[in-house]
Amino acid sequence: MNFDDFSFAQPWWLLLLAALPALAWLQGGRGPMPAVRFSSVEAMRFGAQKRNAGWGGFARVLLHVALALLVIALARPRLGKTHDTIESSGVDIMLALDVSGSMVAEDFTLGGEPASRLDAVKDVTKRFIEARPNDRLGIIVFAGRPYLMSPATLDHTWLLQNLERMQNGILADTGTSIGTALASASNRLRDKVSKSKIIVLLTDGAENVTTVKPEIAAEAAKTLGIKIYTIGVGTNGPVRVPVTTLFGQKQYRMQQFPTDEPGLQKIAQIGGGQFFRAADSETLNNVFKQIDQLEKTEVKLKRKVEWRELFEWFIAAGSLLLAVRAALAQTIWRTVP
Repeated sequence: MNFDDFSFAQPWWLLLLAALPALAWLQGGRGPMPAVRFSSVEAMRFGAQKRNAGWGGFARVLLHVALALLVIALARPRLGKTHDTIESSGVDIMLALDVSGSMVAEDFTLGGEPASRLDAVKDVTKRFIEARPNDRLGIIVFAGRPYLMSPATLDHTWLLQNLERMQNGILADTGTSIGTALASASNRLRDKVSKSKIIVLLTDGAENVTTVKPEIAAEAAKTLGIKIYTIGVGTNGPVRVPVTTLFGQKQYRMQQFPTDEPGLQKIAQIGGGQFFRAADSETLNNVFKQIDQLEKTEVKLKRKVEWRELFEWFIAAGSLLLAVRAALAQTIWRTVP
């Protein structure tokens, strides 16, 4: 394990290190007077002067280094490894995205080039997912019936891979069933325990295949504590739609796909959310940014430090130096009284 922090658990013990120079100064003072008396002190002046033998100086160095190591051991030197854990009171979000035939209409732009409604939705949805790394997100696509592309998950890499599979024709173009899409998304969130549960419903059309009425599905979601945001995409006027001729040639026709704005507004009102209108790429991107700001996730960073104590090494080193000093004093550098 790699340790990245060095500190002392009880650093105030290091104040004792300041006493070691004073101890060295006291030990370096004049020694005792000579034991032999001379008739003239002046004659023995040089003999009476204290001289530090080589062993004496070395012994003091060993003692002071040993004491310094023991003082450092008292301060408990240690190495630390920091572990950061992110705890989030996340938001569970199901994206219910319309993939009916009208989503191929090209009234959006990407990179300055004409793009279909579906391509524009995939682009902003990808950025929305990437901006919420701590939330569980899932995708339901729908036309005349709903289809689960991905349950709510924190594995956003896998989620984005599934988003790439979303294309026109993934479901038979049998109309638009908003009610069943809402019911299916609510069912995927009903057992989730989270700070909040959200459905983002995006469509460019109106309910024309009714199995479950959208208002009833919205009421059911509300009782489950689920908030609903609705987005109506595309223009209400004639739009360019690509078609393939019998000879495989691509041509364009002008068609009109009116969006049921009052119905989407009512769904959002029942679900306690908001309705948004996105007629172009920039507006659609701003809509997702607004939803991102409205539903913020609380993220808490918990930091834990794992310590490895080092004081044993300093005790061992200091004790070894004292032992060496004692051994040398009793053997090769033994002094005669």
